[in-house]
Amino acid sequence: MNEQLERELIKKVKKDPYSLKYIKEQTEAICLAAVKQNGHALSYVKNKTEELCLAAVKQNGYAIHDVKNQTTEICLAAVEEDGNSLQYINDQTEEICLRAVNENGLALKYVKNQTERICLEAVERDIYALPYVKHQTEKICLAAVKQDGLSLLRVKNQTEKICLEAVKETTYALRLVKDKTEKIYLESFKDNLDAAFLVNINERNVVLIMLNSSLQHKNKNKEILTKIIKKFNKDREVVDFYTKYNLWKYVDFSKVKLNNELIKHSIIL
Repeated sequence: MNEQLERELIKKVKKDPYSLKYIKEQTEAICLAAVKQNGHALSYVKNKTEELCLAAVKQNGYAIHDVKNQTTEICLAAVEEDGNSLQYINDQTEEICLRAVNENGLALKYVKNQTERICLEAVERDIYALPYVKHQTEKICLAAVKQDGLSLLRVKNQTEKICLEAVKETTYALRLVKDKTEKIYLESFKDNLDAAFLVNINERNVVLIMLNSSLQHKNKNKEILTKIIKKFNKDREVVDFYTKYNLWKYVDFSKVKLNNELIKHSIIL
């Protein structure tokens, strides 16, 4: 092929890479120009050299699907361009999988042999990769909830340690906790007593934890304290707590009836 014709064909494939399939006499330069524009044009290359395959996957990782001789270099280049191209890689090494999930955490779903290291990398990259983890270790789950406490929803086995980290990240994770221990409640109410809106304050033990937390962390919420006494206005221990620690000043009495003798007596005292 003369140089002028080759230059014209290079211009042509640069405009339309798929026109390569109509070129009978393909040179390396023509093919290279085509795959650099669109990696999928590799499917029309007659002589797929390593250089052409590498150029193709660098442009579009999915081009690995048309590579027969998948070298480590080509595979790494493919997943670095698009982690999901891992699904077309025949020999998945840990290094290749790590690069894939680092580019896209959700590529974890295509990993054939999941290790904790790979899963951890995937979850740290994208918390939505957690459902694709076949064996959720505490370490992996902790990595997820530390980024987003609400990812507790996708944790199969909730431990107290995982739940504590989840509510530390966001108090809204409290509603997702299956076994709410006193330690978890205290952590939730520590910085934000508004977390009380996420639990059932009909439970007396929870209310007492809330009140102790409000004192310990000097976190008073008028709306919450009013709501509690309105519900437990006949509970002597709760009423005495308000009196002992002078919490009545945080109560909105327009919402609490004073016809209860226990409350009237406590306020007078």
